[in-house]
Amino acid sequence: MKKDIHPKVNDLVVKCSCGNTIETISTSAELHVAICSACHPFYTGKQKILDTAGRVERFRQKYAKKAADQGQKKQPRTVTID
Repeated sequence: MKKDIHPKVNDLVVKCSCGNTIETISTSAELHVAICSACHPFYTGKQKILDTAGRVERFRQKYAKKAADQGQKKQPRTVTID
């Protein structure tokens, strides 16, 4: 192997905005993240639905109507020929 071509690996503390810290190694000096496994909704099981202007409710109403319509059978057309 060639000498002095690899970057120096340092101990690193990753700091999350929630206050959680994770110790690892990296070539970076420091790392700040906005979200981590301690505060991410996927890992915590606490999902937040931000309903801006009732979009989620309108979506549910729209597809509830379609599901109800599909449950009803349409009457066949009758044609009278004179």
